[in-house]
Amino acid sequence: MSTPSVTVVGSGASGVHFALTLLRKGMRVRMLDVGRRGSSPVLPGASLNGLKRELPDPVSWFLGEKFEAALLPGETEEYYGIPPSKNFVFDQPDGFRQESTGFGPLFSFARGGLAEAWTAGCYPFTEGETSDFPFPHHELLACYTEVARRIGVSGEVDDLSRFMPVHEHLQPGLRLDEHSDRLMAAYARSRARLNERGVYLGRSRVATLTQPLNGRGACDYRGRCLWGCPHGALYTPSITLRECLEFPNFEYVPGVEVIRLKTGTSQRITAIVGRVDGEAAEREFPVDAVALAAGALLSTKIFLATVLASTGQRVRLRGLMDNRQALVPFVNLSMIGRPFRDESYQYHVLGIGVDGGPKDYVHAQITTLKTALVHPLVQRIPLDLSAATMAFRAVHSALGLANVNFRDTRRDENFVELTEGDDPVLRIHYQPDAGEPERIARALRVVRQTLRALGCVIPPGMVHIRPMGASVHYAGTLPMTKTAAPFTTTEYAQSREYGNLFLVDGATFPFLPAKNITFTLMANAVRIANAIS
Repeated sequence: MSTPSVTVVGSGASGVHFALTLLRKGMRVRMLDVGRRGSSPVLPGASLNGLKRELPDPVSWFLGEKFEAALLPGETEEYYGIPPSKNFVFDQPDGFRQESTGFGPLFSFARGGLAEAWTAGCYPFTEGETSDFPFPHHELLACYTEVARRIGVSGEVDDLSRFMPVHEHLQPGLRLDEHSDRLMAAYARSRARLNERGVYLGRSRVATLTQPLNGRGACDYRGRCLWGCPHGALYTPSITLRECLEFPNFEYVPGVEVIRLKTGTSQRITAIVGRVDGEAAEREFPVDAVALAAGALLSTKIFLATVLASTGQRVRLRGLMDNRQALVPFVNLSMIGRPFRDESYQYHVLGIGVDGGPKDYVHAQITTLKTALVHPLVQRIPLDLSAATMAFRAVHSALGLANVNFRDTRRDENFVELTEGDDPVLRIHYQPDAGEPERIARALRVVRQTLRALGCVIPPGMVHIRPMGASVHYAGTLPMTKTAAPFTTTEYAQSREYGNLFLVDGATFPFLPAKNITFTLMANAVRIANAIS
């Protein structure tokens, strides 16, 4: 292939949909990627509990050869970890380092990026939530429809639709497990009272098929979502990458860690500089145009390294954002003693929306406990192991978790930069705004009241405020703006420093609502690609 029209860095959710849109327009695309890969699914017809019975060594498959998936008491407050089958998502190249204060970042160099391990929530932004974005909301809404057509999104038009615009190509919602069904029934009885408080319950929209689509089968409720759907019903970006590979005008180059971009005259990018697996020296890849889609933090790192190499400046990019999350475990009293059914959809199928106005909406994903690694829960019960296990079995089907998400805004005190020295690394600093504690406390009071209205109780002392960086919804370092300014991008995410550079991931978002942003990342990447000719 000759020098391609566009070279995309990264194969995550943004990168693959940006690339696919260009390919369908007949443009030539090359994609550079580290491209870590996982293993093929084992025993695809077995349920999660079936794997325990049928695998020759279920312990290593569930917990790892060195028990790395076990969450030991005192080591973490998290309620779930990463199974060995998803370790590839977070595997890093040799020598990769970063420094951070007030922030615990996660990075991915996987084929498909971080969304190879996402929970598939697809929540379109409202017009109010995009008021800081320098383009009309209808442009994004049209691209939500296109992405839903490609990946398959299931859900219902219900009370949560006031917070999530309805797009086309919405498949019927997933089958509810008994616990979720009871929560919906309880909501129906309390709906008027809750709505008066600005609280609404409805079905999650998720990128999981309930009807076949493009060779992918519908969800068969095997309870293996966290470990990787063996049939592709739960969408991951590697599915779209496989579609890109079918185009003769596409070249995928794995094994490349992009370090910086090389500039020439007129402040244009002339080449990409990267480390290639098995090669001692850095290699240059000539380019016409570049789209950074490595994830907000890694794209920012590449941009900072480019500025340093071309100007000698170590700049500080302000405005880093991430969604704070609070985990609220609960017990549904009506489910105590009910049998546990493992053949269910594992992730969230319900959500709670708390109306705080266009930019202070709070969203809680409701996951009823079905299949899971349950030891983090058992070890928190204040009993000995035998008694705690017996107590857990009695309430297993009654347990649930509300993952409460909060919005974030760009603020100067949160920044990303490169450290001093001959071998600079990414440095990240984050501190919450002064009003965050009260905002969290106020929202959690509403969530507690809502769960009580639904017949649930919250065990004392078990609410966990997750550290910043845990949601992996990073954004804001090179924002799209209407007015030109240094280290910003245009409405089509074109760098104002380098005319043939586009940033097509979350780095350009000027505001972060209380929602999973992956669906919007894909839609925005399609919108940008539509504008490129």
